[in-house]
Amino acid sequence: MINGMVSHWWQQVGIPQRRPGLPDDITCDVAIVGAGYTGLWSAYYLKQARPDLHIIIVEQEHFGYGASGRNGGWLTNSITGGREQYIKSHGFQAAERFQQIMNETVDEVIRVSAAEGIEADIQKGGEFNVAYTPAQESRLRAFAVAEQRWRCTDVHLLERDDAIAKINVANTRAALWHPHAARVHPAKLVSGLATAVERLGVTIYEGTIVEKILPRVLKTTHGTVRADFIVRATEGFTANLKGLKRLWLPMNSSLIVTEPLAAHIWDEIHWNNGELLGDFAHVYMYAQRTSDDRIAFGGRGVPYRFGSGTDNNGLTQKATVGKLSELLFRFFPMASGTRIDHIWSGVLAVPRDWAASVGFDPQTGIAWGGGYVGTGVTATNLAGRTIRDLILGNQTELVTLPWVNHRARKWEPEPLRWLATRGLYRAYEIADKQELQGKPRTSWIAKAAGIITGKK
Repeated sequence: MINGMVSHWWQQVGIPQRRPGLPDDITCDVAIVGAGYTGLWSAYYLKQARPDLHIIIVEQEHFGYGASGRNGGWLTNSITGGREQYIKSHGFQAAERFQQIMNETVDEVIRVSAAEGIEADIQKGGEFNVAYTPAQESRLRAFAVAEQRWRCTDVHLLERDDAIAKINVANTRAALWHPHAARVHPAKLVSGLATAVERLGVTIYEGTIVEKILPRVLKTTHGTVRADFIVRATEGFTANLKGLKRLWLPMNSSLIVTEPLAAHIWDEIHWNNGELLGDFAHVYMYAQRTSDDRIAFGGRGVPYRFGSGTDNNGLTQKATVGKLSELLFRFFPMASGTRIDHIWSGVLAVPRDWAASVGFDPQTGIAWGGGYVGTGVTATNLAGRTIRDLILGNQTELVTLPWVNHRARKWEPEPLRWLATRGLYRAYEIADKQELQGKPRTSWIAKAAGIITGKK
């Protein structure tokens, strides 16, 4: 079993040869920090709109080194933190329109991938979330009822037999499915985007660390960049920037991937249409059937490192392999004995209110997008298009969406944020264990933990 080495996705396609670093001081129109999805989509749409712009991207490792090359491949329509949070501040219609645009964004990623010849194993099979305990079923059914308030969620409640016919998860009680989701291969998508933006004339400088972002200036290990506009697209690595330690918490997530499963096992599992798979546990999981018939199965390992530490190469504790493997084979006992080929981890950014944001400060020339809490495969595309409109001054519907210029308060200093994060996931683990043992309702421990940490 391979441990770390960035991700299985990168091991499949080959880690890219590092591009040259920033050669010296440089001046440009737009400087983007971070060559992940947010940075690449921003560059792509800015160049499409204004081919004359001189745009550079500065990356500390290689493009797609962070979450963009390590995630679970969930191109889905989730609004980070839930759309309900925006009803009070912006009204029901604004929140509903935000959801509709997220639905459309799934198709926009698919459209651009086809137009640019990006072969990213995309299959639009929707998102399937299962309940396998009484408490999970109660939450699932309540969620299904709540979703009926909205015109554009398109959620279908599947009773046990119909759910098992779609994906045969052991002990299924009920499931939800909606069509606005697709499986993708993360490294193939980010590689295709990098190729597309370079074809448009954008230069990606790699192996260059940005030490400080100032108004219209980047201070890097290789020189100073001066730009009319700067885009901060650093997601889980934002805490490494001077002055931004407590802005977003870098949360760790881990994945395992199996060897290709035999045809007779897939015949029992019934997972044939590219559905994304999740559940209604508190410590949630996420999975996909890959194009080469593996299961990529993710969840929390060590959720947070003291002092907002970030990993370097995806190396993961062996205990996490055991936890994720146990859950995988509990879902699919017919696959027991299947070899785990690879495990890795990465960081995602969590704002204090668990709500993603995109914005622009015309006084400093700094734009940003991030805090996706795991929903970034889709949200980064919308962020890129919105950053384009904010920088170019386009008065579009995108710049009026509720997440634009949203700001959350900072996370508490250490050791409070370490205690809060560790306490949250320990409480959720206890609640999930109680529910597996038959507790019929959501534990007060889980409810309290969510309120204290701002997750709910």
